[in-house]
Amino acid sequence: MAGIKRSYDGTDDMEDPKSESPYLSMFETFRTKLDAHHDRRERIIKASRDITALSKKIIFSLQRAQNINARLPANLAKDAGTKKQAIHDLFKSIEPDLQGINAWRYQRSICFGYQEYIEAASFQQYLENGTLLSMQDLAASLPEEIPPASEEDHILGLFDLTGEMMRFAITYTATHGKVPSCIHSEDVDMERQSEDLSQRTCLTDLQQLRGSFEILDTKGNKQIEKEYDQKMKVMKTSVEKVENVAYGLAVRKGERPAGWVPDMSTDRRTEVEAVG
Repeated sequence: MAGIKRSYDGTDDMEDPKSESPYLSMFETFRTKLDAHHDRRERIIKASRDITALSKKIIFSLQRAQNINARLPANLAKDAGTKKQAIHDLFKSIEPDLQGINAWRYQRSICFGYQEYIEAASFQQYLENGTLLSMQDLAASLPEEIPPASEEDHILGLFDLTGEMMRFAITYTATHGKVPSCIHSEDVDMERQSEDLSQRTCLTDLQQLRGSFEILDTKGNKQIEKEYDQKMKVMKTSVEKVENVAYGLAVRKGERPAGWVPDMSTDRRTEVEAVG
């Protein structure tokens, strides 16, 4: 038979010591807050992964475009619009989790989704208008209450954009025998032609981006400093690939018959490589 717990004075009406603990309620509050934090973080990370996946699909679809500074074919525009709406809905679903101080607390959890979306949206902007996506236009494409992407995320997203511009330029050159240019297109509204694009090509745009990134001062900015060297190395390689193709076309133009395009077979991959 189990014994009976007694109090200090020998009586058997001793209360549960847990009910007398002044710390129990405090630690229960801690537990509740930690559970809420982990649940919130998991929702944000999952949404970020889904946003990243959809953004990659948009980029893959946009690589089938044929021109710069021209309206996308209807099927590509519809596909990109559907996926961008799905991304909008994903941002909307985590809107309550990113309010106030939580916008900074979970910034690293959502940043990769932001960067991939910036890359996809900027690529579409470039193909349709021959321009880069501004932070104002980016904010306008997201739910109103969602915290705006940081300048660091915007810059890192543009770094990645150069890789997609390179792939587009290589593919276009292989099929058309010339580097894609930002010429006026008849199916684009005249009001969108705010500058002379006749002398601009995808290569000159990449070179201008390279120059802008090279003069970027990242000292003291830990978020960019951590990735800057690797991003810069990849970006320069992308620009050099397009330069090599353009130089090859210019130098060998007189040696080739009309209609000649670069050989994209596997044995010449080092000369004009299509994938970074």
